[in-house]
Amino acid sequence: MHTPHSGSSLPYPHNFYIPVRITALDKPASYLEDIRQPPSSLLIIVTGGSGMIERDGERTRLSSGTAVCCDSPAHLTLQHSHNLQGVWIEYVVLPGTSHRSSPLNNGIPLRSCAPYICAMASRLLSSWNQPEEHRPFALQQLFTELLTELHGSAAENTEPARHWLDRVLQYIEFHYNEDLTRGQAAELAGVTPEHFSRAFRKSTGQTFNEYVTLLRIRKAQQRILTGAPNLSTLALEVGYGEGTYLSRKFKQVVGISPAAYHRKNKSVVSLNFNHTASLQALEVVPRLGVYSAWMERLQPVPSKHKLLNEGSGSTGLYERLVSARPDVIISYSLPDRNKQLLSVAPVIEIPFMQMDWREQFRLIAEVTGRRTQAEEWLSVYDEHCVLANQQLDRQIGTRGTAVVWEIGRDAAYCFSSSYGHGSQILYNDLGFRPPGSLVSEGLIRKGYLEIAFSDVASYPADHIFITCSAGTAKLQEPLRSFLHHAVEQDKTASSGSRIYFLNQPAMFYGFDPLSSEAQLRVLLQALTS
Repeated sequence: MHTPHSGSSLPYPHNFYIPVRITALDKPASYLEDIRQPPSSLLIIVTGGSGMIERDGERTRLSSGTAVCCDSPAHLTLQHSHNLQGVWIEYVVLPGTSHRSSPLNNGIPLRSCAPYICAMASRLLSSWNQPEEHRPFALQQLFTELLTELHGSAAENTEPARHWLDRVLQYIEFHYNEDLTRGQAAELAGVTPEHFSRAFRKSTGQTFNEYVTLLRIRKAQQRILTGAPNLSTLALEVGYGEGTYLSRKFKQVVGISPAAYHRKNKSVVSLNFNHTASLQALEVVPRLGVYSAWMERLQPVPSKHKLLNEGSGSTGLYERLVSARPDVIISYSLPDRNKQLLSVAPVIEIPFMQMDWREQFRLIAEVTGRRTQAEEWLSVYDEHCVLANQQLDRQIGTRGTAVVWEIGRDAAYCFSSSYGHGSQILYNDLGFRPPGSLVSEGLIRKGYLEIAFSDVASYPADHIFITCSAGTAKLQEPLRSFLHHAVEQDKTASSGSRIYFLNQPAMFYGFDPLSSEAQLRVLLQALTS
């Protein structure tokens, strides 16, 4: 076994902090200022009164709850006034391989120390003046604990509360069904439990325990809405030991039992017009919903049922949702906004791109108790697809390639079937393929591509659909150039591109049952005309 030499000068792997002098601040100033051999560091904790401290010509007022740490106390002067009380701690630092500066705010007063930190400093002073023979390391332990707490408080003053709070909320989201305590959460945040409680309640409007309880009940509601297991299994899923306890907590939060909530005819809020269209297809009128201009042309909607700003997280939206008192909110997966709605109602998050419109439609039907109606609607739609394909077989035969372009003022966009815009009809229902040039550039992987308007002609396809025509003089010349290029292709290729100007961008923007049905009809009409 290798044993280090007793005279080894190897550096310590860590810095060590050792108190060498501790006294009360109410001692005579001359005594406090008598630092013949200055220690490496000085820590002052004020427990009462007020005074001034001067360091390198800069003066700072001290008051109860203030802590100051500095590495060069020789240039520091303490001036008494108004019965200044507290603890003066001189300590040395045995440097190791770490050459970092003081872990505390060096020379910057730490305001509003928690009362327990002041109490710890007072206990440290008592331990210095009256050592306990049977506890020889008590002083060192107290000093280490004091530094640890001060370091945490210093972090609270430098790290924005929102930063650590987001980290804690994310942790709760993933571990809500485990045993969680305020102490664990405060440790994760790197702040004191007292500061954690204050900041958490200020931000969320709830205590830590209230928030965890609400999150568990919202998760239980989501499971009930989407096909929950029996009550005992559900209780274990959300972090409770038994079904009766879950039922009691559920009734406290929701006002009714889980069974009654399951049977209830739910009032729904939809925060996306695609989901509102799914509700319309199911003949469900949402308490509040977002409607596109195209949907309103189909059926006017009273303003009291309309949310004007899709995806808005404004205070006005929140207040309207609170006043609506919905049983469930349907939204795309938007974690930050949906967390804000936790206090209003359970949010059914529908992931975009991961679910096509049929899957989204079926999920919404499950939530609203309309599974039979959804399957009947889809059955009729599938019959329309069969008839459309039979007509295309007779008129154009082999499908070939197709692409839908949405033309903007400065760019052009095309989409995969997971983004809609008519592509879900062409590729999933009618048997067309996206052009190989677009696939090679990642259309399927990304879901959409944005290119310069002038580059549209570089991606040929057998069938090219344009959902926006040249509505301004700025677009007319580029479109004319594009068409000229397509005509030239017709002269040299065995089969040229067919170009369709649909000019119905509002309809093709939808990715839902109603829009898909209308898009199928328009695309078929264009292809067979």
